[in-house]
Amino acid sequence: MLSTEPLVGNADPFSPAEPSPLTAEPFRMSDGTTLALSKKLLLSITPNELHIHDDKTNKSKLRSCCGLWAAAAKPLIIPLYNVLYAEVGESTLTIKFATKVSRTTVKPSSLSYPYEPAHHTVIEEWSTRLLNAAYGESQVRKRFKVIINPFGGRGSAATIFDKSCRPLLYAANCSLDVQITEHSGHAIEIAENLDIDAFDAILCCSGDGVPHEVFNGLAKRPDGMRALKTMAVCQLPGGSGNGMCWNLTGTGDASAATLSIIKSIRKPLDLISITQGDNRLLSFLSQSFGIIAELDLGTEDLRWMGSARFTYGLLQRVWKRTVYPCDIAVKVAIDSKDSIREHYRQRGSKEDAIEYDYHKGLPELKYGDINSELPEDWQLVHRPNMGNFYAGNMAWMSAGVNFFPASLPNDGMFDLICVDATVSRFQIMKMLLLVETGKHFDLPHVSYRKVLSYRIIPHKRPGVEKEYISVDGEQIPFGPFQAEVHHGLGTVLAKGHVYEAPGV
Repeated sequence: MLSTEPLVGNADPFSPAEPSPLTAEPFRMSDGTTLALSKKLLLSITPNELHIHDDKTNKSKLRSCCGLWAAAAKPLIIPLYNVLYAEVGESTLTIKFATKVSRTTVKPSSLSYPYEPAHHTVIEEWSTRLLNAAYGESQVRKRFKVIINPFGGRGSAATIFDKSCRPLLYAANCSLDVQITEHSGHAIEIAENLDIDAFDAILCCSGDGVPHEVFNGLAKRPDGMRALKTMAVCQLPGGSGNGMCWNLTGTGDASAATLSIIKSIRKPLDLISITQGDNRLLSFLSQSFGIIAELDLGTEDLRWMGSARFTYGLLQRVWKRTVYPCDIAVKVAIDSKDSIREHYRQRGSKEDAIEYDYHKGLPELKYGDINSELPEDWQLVHRPNMGNFYAGNMAWMSAGVNFFPASLPNDGMFDLICVDATVSRFQIMKMLLLVETGKHFDLPHVSYRKVLSYRIIPHKRPGVEKEYISVDGEQIPFGPFQAEVHHGLGTVLAKGHVYEAPGV
C-alpha cells in the first residue's frame, strides 16, 4: 500500500541533490545494510525504509557505537515500497524513488551521490541488497507490452499514461513497448500474435474492455493455456469502470496504480468460460442480465461523465422496478452466507497451485456448453420476476461499487447475486447505499451464492426494443448462455493474494 508517511529530512525530494564530497572510503556494516559514502553521508536499509543521513549542511556530529561518524540531522526517509531503482554508474550512485505530491498522487524523484570507481563492487553489492529489500518477491525491471485505448472513458488514456505512468515506469527501469488500439477487437489481435517470451506482462491503459480482449486474444492461441499462465495482465485506469485496477491495486489514481504495478507480484486468477451458440469466450470480471446489464450498456451515451455514469444510470433505473424474466440453472458450490463468510476468511490466507497442460488451448468444459444437455443434478428454474442477475469474479465492479465482497481471485468459484424486481424501492435503495462497503451481503433479500457454473435463458420482453447481456462490460448477443469457472487459469500482477476491496 502506498505509504502515508511523509518524506522528511533536509533534502529536496523533487530534484537530485548536489553530490556530497567524499571524505572517507565507503564501508558496509557487518550485515550489509548500511553504506557510508563519506563521514557526512550514510545510507541505511531498515526493514521498511531507506534512511539517508546527509549532513553536508549540519556541522554537529555524533559518534556511532562503531566509532564512525554519522549525521545528527534528521535523515531523509524513503519507504522501501517507494524505491524504484538504484543505478550504479562508473562513479555515481543514483537512487530513484516515488515521492508523494498529494494524498493519492506520486511522481518520480532521484538522488545522486559520487563515489570512487575503486569501490564499484561495494556500491553494487549494497544496491542489489537495496533492490532486493524494496521489491521482495516482485520482479525488478519488468518488461511491459503497453496497450492504450484512446477511445475509452473520456478519451484521455494516452495523456494519462504519458503524464502519470510513463515517468514512473522509466524511473523503475522497466522496458516498454507501447501500442495504441485502432479499432474494437484490436487488443485481441495484439495478444493473439504477441511474442509472449519477450514480455512479463501486458499493461492495459484503458477501461475493462481491453483486459477482456487481451485474455481472449491469449485464449485464441494454439498454446492458449501456456499464454494465459505465462503472460500477466494488469490495468492502469484509463476508462470509466477500471474494475481490474481497483481490485488489484486498490486505487483509481494512475500514478499510484503504476507504483503498485511496479511492485506487484504474479498471482493466478480464476477465469470463466462463456459459451453462447457455437462461440466460447473468457470473462475475468462479471456477467450480468437485468438492471446492471442495462447500466453497463445502456449508458454508453454518458461516457463523458466518467465513472459517475454508472451511479446516474443506476438511480435512474431503480425506480422503474422492471422485471427481466428468465430461466436459470446453477451448479452451487456454497449456498449459506455464513459458510461463504467462513470460506472467504480461510481462503484469504492461502493459495492453491494449479496444474494445467500448458501446451494445449483452453481446458475442457466440465459441465458442457450451452448446446449440451443440462447436467442431471441441475434444475432449470423459471424466474419471471428477476430484477438483477449478476455474476462476479472480482469484488469492485468500479470505484466504490463493492458488489461481490466475498469474491476471491483464486478459489475456483465465482459469486452470483440475484435480486427480485418485486423488492421494494426502499430495500433496493438500502442495498445500493451499502454496496460501497459490501454490507449488502447480509441483506435478506439479496441472494448471494458461490457457484461453479450456471445456465441462463433470458426471455425477450414484448415491446422492448433493446435487451442487454453484459460480459466484462461488453455486450454479447441477447440469448441463452452458459458460464463455467476455471481455477487459476489466468495470471495478473497484484499487491496481495486477496482483492483490495473490503471483504466479508
